[in-house]
Amino acid sequence: MFRLLFAACLFLSQSLAMAGAGRQALDDFLDGLTTLQAKFEQSALDTENANTGLMHGLFLLQRPGKFRWDYVAPRKQVILADGRDVWIIEEELKQVTQHYQRWALKGTPAAFLTTEQSVDKDFEIIELGERLGMQWLELIPRDPESDLLRVLLAFVGPELHMELNDKFGQISRFRFFDIQRNVPIDQALFVYEGKDDWDVLQGD
Repeated sequence: MFRLLFAACLFLSQSLAMAGAGRQALDDFLDGLTTLQAKFEQSALDTENANTGLMHGLFLLQRPGKFRWDYVAPRKQVILADGRDVWIIEEELKQVTQHYQRWALKGTPAAFLTTEQSVDKDFEIIELGERLGMQWLELIPRDPESDLLRVLLAFVGPELHMELNDKFGQISRFRFFDIQRNVPIDQALFVYEGKDDWDVLQGD
């Protein structure tokens, strides 16, 4: 799930070449983007196709390289990237896990937040056309060792819908709404301030 959350930052990657309605919609969305704030809903289906529950919260982005997931339900959790490290902050456990951002993002679409590479370098992009009133794109990782099998994304009005399929048989779905582009964001929100009585774990 940790790496899949970074994959969900795909829509914030470098602008794509214009080719087809789906890519055009994404290109228009990314053009001139510097900051972003959006509410999100996240659900998942396990290997037996059972829904594992609905999560929701707030997503913040400061390009390049900084983003923050604030989960407010069913339990509080924060995942933030400060440009050097990624911090997974679990308030109930009084625990934080630190990952070196360069390696944590390697092989995920979120890597485009911190590099200039084109999405085409790491993904085969397929126009799926219109389904359920939305123009869909399919992104297939070129890296055979990627945890992701494919990423689906589409815009519908002011919302962004995304589906992530991983090699473990899990499907994660996201809906981003109340999207605000290029609004002022307090930079302190991208800074982890350590707490003396919390456990600090070192991730991969």
